[in-house]
Amino acid sequence: MKEQEIKLIKQAIINEVEGYEFYQLAAEKAVSKEARETLSNLAKEEMIHIEYLQDLFNKVKDDKGDDYQLATLVPPASGQIFKVASLDKADLSMAMSVFSIGIQMEKASVEFYTEAKKTTRIPKARELYDILIKWEEVHMHQFTEEYQQLQDEWWAAQSYAPF
Repeated sequence: MKEQEIKLIKQAIINEVEGYEFYQLAAEKAVSKEARETLSNLAKEEMIHIEYLQDLFNKVKDDKGDDYQLATLVPPASGQIFKVASLDKADLSMAMSVFSIGIQMEKASVEFYTEAKKTTRIPKARELYDILIKWEEVHMHQFTEEYQQLQDEWWAAQSYAPF
């Protein structure tokens, strides 16, 4: 595997570490138990991504050819992210901010992997980047849906309903 792909995986790990730290900090600031648990779960999901990428790094770092097995690369599944119904007004505001930033982080990851796919000459690396792009797009879509629900709840909590 070329040095460029190794650098990409290292950067991907850093990106996921940043996400993990972000969700951990947000969990510490959350007011309700549910918000803390949800944000902690998001941090745990980022840790799964970190472990996945570290495992991938370890598989390819010593590979002199480019014949690593993409068949073993199964992105972790994502579950329900957030339950809006029982959040209080303070947690709604924070959750909106967290998901807004999360959307931007996922979008940046999609752009990062899309650019990496364009620059590589290794067909298997392009396949890897496609997997990572889809992985981040799923999160971006989930975050966007949750953000829209949180936004509706926030407007209602501000007594701006009906919309």
